[in-house]
Amino acid sequence: MNTLEATRETSQLNEPLTRRERVVLAELAEDVTLEEIATHLFVTRNTVKSQVRSVYRKIGVSTRAQAVAWAEANGFR
Repeated sequence: MNTLEATRETSQLNEPLTRRERVVLAELAEDVTLEEIATHLFVTRNTVKSQVRSVYRKIGVSTRAQAVAWAEANGFR
């Protein structure tokens, strides 16, 4: 994501996504489990679950499919 996209994304959210949350959001778009995301990012599955919940809250969704759709609509893929 370039600086303009990050600025646009930040302006659409009440609370901007952290760098790690953006990484996790991008990973959600792949066909991988939370465990696989955790292994790739060198963190625990619980850490990823917490980050996913935070992403969902910030972007106003409640499912992975909605998060992926939001990410695509906002230039994360």
